Amino acid sequence: MRAYNFFVIVLLCVFIFLVDAAAYYWLLSILEIIPSSFLTTLIKILFWFFTFGLISAILILKLSLSYIDPSRRQRLISSMYGLTVSSFIPKIVFVVIISLLHYSNYIFSDSQSVIWVSIAGLVAGFLPFFVIVYATLKGLYRFKVYNITLKNEALKNLRIIQISDLHLGSFRSQYKVFDRAIKMINDLEPDFIFFTGDLVNNYAWELKGWEDSFKNLVAKRGKYAVLGNHDYGDYSVWPSPEEKQTNFEAIKGFFNEIGFTLLLNEAETVIVNFQEVAIVGVENWGKPPFKQYGDLPKALSNVTDVSTKILLSHDPSHWKEEVLNHPDIFLTLSGHTHGMQAGVSIAGKQWSPIKYKYREWAGLYQENNQFLYVNRGLGWMGFPGRLGMRPEITCIDFE
Repeated sequence: MRAYNFFVIVLLCVFIFLVDAAAYYWLLSILEIIPSSFLTTLIKILFWFFTFGLISAILILKLSLSYIDPSRRQRLISSMYGLTVSSFIPKIVFVVIISLLHYSNYIFSDSQSVIWVSIAGLVAGFLPFFVIVYATLKGLYRFKVYNITLKNEALKNLRIIQISDLHLGSFRSQYKVFDRAIKMINDLEPDFIFFTGDLVNNYAWELKGWEDSFKNLVAKRGKYAVLGNHDYGDYSVWPSPEEKQTNFEAIKGFFNEIGFTLLLNEAETVIVNFQEVAIVGVENWGKPPFKQYGDLPKALSNVTDVSTKILLSHDPSHWKEEVLNHPDIFLTLSGHTHGMQAGVSIAGKQWSPIKYKYREWAGLYQENNQFLYVNRGLGWMGFPGRLGMRPEITCIDFE
């Protein structure tokens, strides 16, 4: 999880205060219709109590992060993230809507219309609050299978399952929840299971107790994995380089425990339909500030004569930057973006704010005879919710 400096956190708190001050200004017009002075005073007190309580909690958490146990730290950050979003966004909507309604009807702004404009703004503010609550309580683990069909003679009749971005620390040891996804995967009877990175948020201790769940995953031909940017421990401050390396080795070792072949800038060949197919895996390769551990030429070095290749590469930006220069890589599987865990999908069209950062951010993309599939992630990071971007199990059939 990205660490923001104290100045950025202070700016966030100032912004929260300004939005709350604007919301309070419009709230006063609503309170005029309440006859009880005691009730209106209580609402005002509670309003500012929550505002200053939230700001204080954010600042205290930032100042005390280094003294908090890492396992508890992640839970506190996620909870604070969720609380801030569920408070902040509805107030933003409330202020914007009520301001537009008020000033567009300024010429008619008698006392009665002010009251109705204020109520309309309040209702508009509550709607996103309930949407966020739904995203947090219901949307987070509504696993969905996305079915894709591709044509490739060498891979004909093959079925592969892709999962990505588990972020197991965010599951908070809810093994039974994840077991639902495992059953969905096994019911598809895949030939191969591919995992495309971000097993954890930062730490190897997040893996505790997950062995049995992963060992239940069944693939007829094999299970392969690569690392994501969160699997290197780069987002934590370590007492020494040795401790960071120990953490990293434990994460890599976990794949071996659960029966996955971890590909670290390397490839393996398998026989499909009496032909060789290369399964290639690179370490994380991303645009700055993400580090580029990936070495595609090295990964391809021993499979240059294999004409059909499937590449596992965590970050989809790698595809256009480097992968397309290798036309024998038929399919690239990536994750990383989570689809921002929020988006809209209507009539086959999808949109998410993440599209303004990543050109390829969810679903299938094609360039000439090469394909990229970006998985929306099965876990979550940061905001503890998903809205219009369900946690994904990708099922790809070849014909």
